[in-house]
Amino acid sequence: MKLFYAPGACSLGPHIIVREAGLDNVTLVKVTFGKERPTEDGRNFYDINPQGAVPALELDDGQVLTEAQVLLQFLAAQKPEAKLAPTEGMARWRLLETLNFISTELHKGTSPLFKNPAPEAAEAVKANLVNRYKLLEQKLGDKDYLLGEFSIADAYAYVVLNWARRFEVSVSPKLNDYFARIRSRPAVQKTLQEEGLPIS
Repeated sequence: MKLFYAPGACSLGPHIIVREAGLDNVTLVKVTFGKERPTEDGRNFYDINPQGAVPALELDDGQVLTEAQVLLQFLAAQKPEAKLAPTEGMARWRLLETLNFISTELHKGTSPLFKNPAPEAAEAVKANLVNRYKLLEQKLGDKDYLLGEFSIADAYAYVVLNWARRFEVSVSPKLNDYFARIRSRPAVQKTLQEEGLPIS
């Protein structure tokens, strides 16, 4: 399998899960973003994913899966013994609820900031995100991780919290501690190093 990624993009979440699960059969392929999107292995990324967005996972039979939260679940399913995604009972539904919250409220909520909006528009986006991060903090509660044990939801949350730091969106000390807790995991450190991102 090949995971197409861009450093620090939402593909960082699936990349973390590749390392957390020890999926040695996944090859990383970097995509360079610009007017054209060449891949590290010499292809046009639009031929792989017409949306032009990472992540994309090319399976061994040539099929391509897209969308971060789908890839997170697919990769976790490749190594169920790693217990990165509950598959039954209320825990499964809480996982899906949390993934959808991160995707719709935090991921999409941050998207406008990547387009360099006017200062007033940027401040409105950030103000909305501050409220959404308060909801994420409520979901975390007094737990170390969103579902109690580390899961794909935490890998996804790490990505959006990383963006919050990048765009100077205010988050609580508790969420900063949570972010640092995820970042300190050996698999996450390895992922950050592979993408050339800060490890501290």
